[in-house]
Amino acid sequence: MSRPIGFSPGRMDTFKLLMHLPNFIKLYTRLYADKRVSTLARAVLIGGIAYLLMPIDAITDFAIPLGWADDATVVGGALWAFIKLCPRRVVEEHVEIIDQGG
Repeated sequence: MSRPIGFSPGRMDTFKLLMHLPNFIKLYTRLYADKRVSTLARAVLIGGIAYLLMPIDAITDFAIPLGWADDATVVGGALWAFIKLCPRRVVEEHVEIIDQGG
């Protein structure tokens, strides 16, 4: 059975997530720049980030106590979908390079 790639909700505690955050940022940056990654995958990632930055959504973030929950759900889903839409061998290649200090 192959090991899953990317962040899976509920499978990593907060401390481990924060500890690996620089590697996740490197991975997403490297994948976004890779020509082998589809335009659809890039659009999903940009859409998730754009949703987070939308000014109209910022109003509900302060008006409703759980306003950040929708942001976390959309961005988390976009990050997950981006990895799933990238070719697995490309993701594995970049993970290996990052693991080796690259």
